[in-house]
Order: sequence, then C-alpha cells, then structure tokens
Amino acid sequence: MSESHKGLVSEQQVVEYLRLHPDFFQSHLDLLEKMHVPHPSGDAISLISKQLEVFRARHQEQETQLTALIEIARDNDAAFNRMHELTLAMLEARSLEDAVANLGEVLAECFLTDFVAIKIIKDYPQSPISNLFVSPDDSNLKYFANELNTNKPKCGRPTFIQSCFLFGDVAPEVKSCAIIPMAFTEMEGLLAIGSRDESRFHYSMGGLFLTQMSEVIGTRLIALMQQLN
Repeated sequence: MSESHKGLVSEQQVVEYLRLHPDFFQSHLDLLEKMHVPHPSGDAISLISKQLEVFRARHQEQETQLTALIEIARDNDAAFNRMHELTLAMLEARSLEDAVANLGEVLAECFLTDFVAIKIIKDYPQSPISNLFVSPDDSNLKYFANELNTNKPKCGRPTFIQSCFLFGDVAPEVKSCAIIPMAFTEMEGLLAIGSRDESRFHYSMGGLFLTQMSEVIGTRLIALMQQLN
C-alpha cells in the first residue's frame, strides 16, 4: 500500500460501520445535507430526500397491504353472515316444502341469486314437490356425470340441456350458474344456483364455500326426508 493510502478507511469498512451504528447521522445532521445519492433521472438528490422517498414508498406498500387485509376480513365477515342466514333458514324448515321455499328466499336475499334448483336422486313418486326427486335411471343425469363423479362444484355457463333439466321454463334466462353435487351416504343429489348475470358464477370461482353450502343444505334435507319414512 502506498504512503498516500495508509490510514484510509475502506469503503466496506464505512458500510459496516454505518450498519452497526444506524444512529450515526443523528449526531451529524450536517453531513446529511451535504451528501447526495444518484437518482434515476440522472440528477443527484440529498440523502434526506432519498430517505423520505423510500419511507413514503414503504408506507404506501404497507397501506396497500393493510387495505387488502381489511377487504379480505370484510369479505370473510360477509361470507360468514350469509352462511349463518342460510343455516338458520334450513333449521327453521319443518318440511321439504319449507326447505325449498326458505332456500329460494335466503339465496335471493343474501346471495343475490335469481334461480335455485334442487334435484334429489331417488325414486319417490309421492313427492310433495314436483321435480324435486329424480330417478337414478334418468338419462339427463349423464350430463352431470363430471360433477357427480368428482364431487366438485362447477361454475360457469351451463349447457342448454343442463339448464332445462335444472331450471325448466326459465332455462333461457340462466346466463351463469353453480352446479354443486350433494354426495352423502344417505342421499345423492344436485344443487344449482343460477343468475341472469353471466359473470355472477365464473368458472374460476373457488368451490370451498359452495361445498360448505351444499353440506348445510344436504344435511337438513336428509333429516327432513327421514320424516317421510
């Protein structure tokens, strides 16, 4: 090392010192005003300005994350409240007729849907509700083989044959729907929720909430069906 460089502190030593002493500039504010750092525009800005810029960016990022978390919490609260209303509506039903009527009301009011259909796959010619029970041999069930075999909900625009089977005369009005299988030891069936809005039930929608919905409805329907025996 030449004589002119003896006793000089290396850049790495400066970096390490400042890392270990982050409060260094609190006692040397005058240095901050004299220091400049590169700016993307090509001009130099003071270190204080740069720090403020970084702090503002971090604050904005944290604020955005907080807003997202609040929105998620609100969505979760809304989903919980809707599920609560659905559960109460099903528990209040004292017959299959009540269950179908209550379900139509709660889905329209709390879930903002236009159509609802229930198909219980079981021979029951004395059903108090027309089109509620469908024979296991019904040829139309083949159009729902994927949902029944995988036991997973499907969202999107139904085929016209599916829509006619589920919703009858209003089938042309159904632009999107959720087809939810109900697979239980005591019962197998389909729950369908339709909308005139083609974006209401998009194919990318998650199925967890829909599956939970079918479990609440299916469990109550099983209890009410046992009263018929």
